[in-house]
Amino acid sequence: MSALSAEGLTARYPGQPTASPALADVCLHVESRERLLLLGPNGAGKSTFIRVFSGLMRPTQGEALVAGQPARIARGSVGVVSHATYLYDELTVLENLRLYAELYGVPRPEPRALDLLGQVGIPHLADMQVGRLSRGQQQRVTIARALLHEPEVLLLDEPETGLDQAAFGVLENVLWGGQYTVVLTTHNLARGLRLGTRAAVLAHGRIVHERRDLSDGHADELAHLVEDLARG
Repeated sequence: MSALSAEGLTARYPGQPTASPALADVCLHVESRERLLLLGPNGAGKSTFIRVFSGLMRPTQGEALVAGQPARIARGSVGVVSHATYLYDELTVLENLRLYAELYGVPRPEPRALDLLGQVGIPHLADMQVGRLSRGQQQRVTIARALLHEPEVLLLDEPETGLDQAAFGVLENVLWGGQYTVVLTTHNLARGLRLGTRAAVLAHGRIVHERRDLSDGHADELAHLVEDLARG
């Protein structure tokens, strides 16, 4: 059984034309501990793919499965980091993590949160209001939050936004640990190639290219393909 499976997956936003869905008949399987780099120009369907598999959006047709379960009921198996943090600015870092831990029934939430803050390099900021943090520090908090409930799958939608090199190293260490199945969208191909083990390219909601070898020799090929698609 694949860790994540799309079978004939079509997804459409309210009012979107039937002939031009955000995702159109996508078939894609990600095996356990694979790290899929999902590429494509703006509007290709990358963020929609993340929304469907995070349970925030239901497919119009087809299936979106996480470990064999519909994504909408498998949210406890999924952690999400996106370019928007969705943190509560008025709460402290620890309060944000504790709230999220309680929503997912994490046992001993405070020690777990403090441990993860250590892993992402900001244990000294536990009692700081999130609204007073830098963008990069906030993104470190969202990485810790995504890991709180020990998910099997990580969905990362442009997670490097706001991360400096040191903070990006934190993300690398998390992913290189090897215990997660990952889907990663990014506009930074160089960074994406450091994190992914395989690539798929979306255009107009469809998979148009897949690449299982992400050695240096294929970086330019992927970059040119995405650029060509962006130009139409």
